[in-house]
Amino acid sequence: MLLVAVLLAAVGSTPWVWVLTSSAAHRYTAEDVPQAPVALVLGAGLRDGRPTPFLAGRLDVAADLYRRGKVKVLLVSGDNSRQDYDEPSAMRAYLVGHGVPDRVIVADYAGLDTWDSCTRARRIFGVERATVVTQEFHLPRAVALCREAGLEAFGVGHDTWQWTTTTAYGYAREAFASGKAMWDSLVVRRDPTFLGPLESGVTRALEY
Repeated sequence: MLLVAVLLAAVGSTPWVWVLTSSAAHRYTAEDVPQAPVALVLGAGLRDGRPTPFLAGRLDVAADLYRRGKVKVLLVSGDNSRQDYDEPSAMRAYLVGHGVPDRVIVADYAGLDTWDSCTRARRIFGVERATVVTQEFHLPRAVALCREAGLEAFGVGHDTWQWTTTTAYGYAREAFASGKAMWDSLVVRRDPTFLGPLESGVTRALEY
């Protein structure tokens, strides 16, 4: 029984180990991240139509990267699957309100989960090199998925330990979410929920 338990534990931990190891060399701080044309900012929920504290933190990191000259365009990717819920528009409004020019912000309205955001960035928006912005606890999975989607992806995370309980839950959740990440990206190579024609928004924004 002990051997079975050890084997089950090893198998169960494989996705989490893959996420951590495959992303380790590509996670940075805002100060030392390599330059990239695009920052891919992942959605994290709205509250009364405005970014949650976690999403606001991601947007603050993205705005900081833009001001540092680390990125030129911000691709905000989130959920707009129903009329009364529009993450990308709220993300754009927040960034503009914090001094980021509207012309460098591009919205992906079908980033329903991390894999969808990564694959759509590559397949729909034509992004080849990007810095992924999310919470630190989510960063290993986000970077791993974006790299599996064909992006030369780096990552910069938002530190949320001021919200200790929520952040601890986030780290615990990632251990389980990594299994789905491995399934989506390595096993079935799942298409995003919504595909569609190529979009030129990022290319046009980079021409400014």
